[in-house]
Amino acid sequence: MDEGNSMDNLREFFRQLPDQNIIQITLSHTRDVTQASKVKVRPVLLKGRICYQETLYRGTQVFHANLDKEELEERLTGYMERLFRQGQISCVGLEASILISKKGAVSIKTKKRDNRKSLDLSHDRSKHYILQEGEPVDFLVSLGVQTPDGRIVKAKYDKFRQINRYLEFIEDILDKLPADRTIRIVDFGCGKSYLTFGMYYYLSQLQGRDIQVTGLDLKEDVIRHCSELAKKLHYDSLCFVQGDISNFQDAEKVDMVVSLHACDKATDYALEKAVKWGASVILAVPCCQHELNGQIQCEELAPILKYGVIKERMAALITDALRADLLEKSGYDTQILEFIDMEHTPKNLMIRAVKSAGMRPKRSHMSSPGALDHTMEFLHVDPILKELLYEENDH
Repeated sequence: MDEGNSMDNLREFFRQLPDQNIIQITLSHTRDVTQASKVKVRPVLLKGRICYQETLYRGTQVFHANLDKEELEERLTGYMERLFRQGQISCVGLEASILISKKGAVSIKTKKRDNRKSLDLSHDRSKHYILQEGEPVDFLVSLGVQTPDGRIVKAKYDKFRQINRYLEFIEDILDKLPADRTIRIVDFGCGKSYLTFGMYYYLSQLQGRDIQVTGLDLKEDVIRHCSELAKKLHYDSLCFVQGDISNFQDAEKVDMVVSLHACDKATDYALEKAVKWGASVILAVPCCQHELNGQIQCEELAPILKYGVIKERMAALITDALRADLLEKSGYDTQILEFIDMEHTPKNLMIRAVKSAGMRPKRSHMSSPGALDHTMEFLHVDPILKELLYEENDH
């Protein structure tokens, strides 16, 4: 036990703290509840680098920031100097508590922690979601995913996991979005907008980006509900409009296009819009891919395609593969990824396309003969996305 340490000693303690493999830090007993009632800090692995995620609680609001080692030292010291009187620190092999008296005397108590397991951040995402259970987030509470104290509603846990998985995909493409101006995002077929609100919260609140998000859906009642919720949450740069994807024209330049579970050809119209706008990032989770199921004819595959359910699933997979290939020919680096675990639904593959550096969409390349054309000819299919992109090229 060390009694009567000065703030210089406390600063030195915080400076050395990251070397102890931090598990969690909690600062409490605030002197001014209007500034913050509590702060929590935990390590996270971002882009292969350990940083420290700060969660600050102020009334019903929660604020996040990601800090490096030096910023962590400054932030913790500043908090203890002016705001909090108590700190609890858990590290691998170490427990510490900090008390500051009303007269400013500092007491640091440390003890060894019996840890059989060392801290492992190699699977950080599977253990520590971007949005944490136990930490209330305004939109999750309003949408019924969390209780007001931050617990996940049991029936909504899959949705909680899905939102976090989606945010991980966005985290991976952050450096592809502009950092020097407003990021313009359109979310086609937004529906009840769990993921739209999650995207907005992550980019605006957690990452501090200047964004403008538009959610589009056909259903008037859905748009009305989402608009009311955005207003209630003071998400001032998030708006919702009613309309059809194929007719949407209310944008000239869009940086990211999202299309999650837009049914059948609606996904193709969303992808065509994204290419036309030259969007830097496209995230699409197609649904109900019926188009090619009615077209596909292949004598060589007839013994397989005679089974209806097999033909349906093969047609869906081929549809998405051709979409990805057509995006590649339009100047995008494209991947097809699992959105959530396949046991939840077989229709959760994500097409993630990032505009290739220094390239404009090369629509003229699509008229050149090649493997993709031979594949479509072999299967006797003519996907609408090819038609949409060819028509755009002709104009």
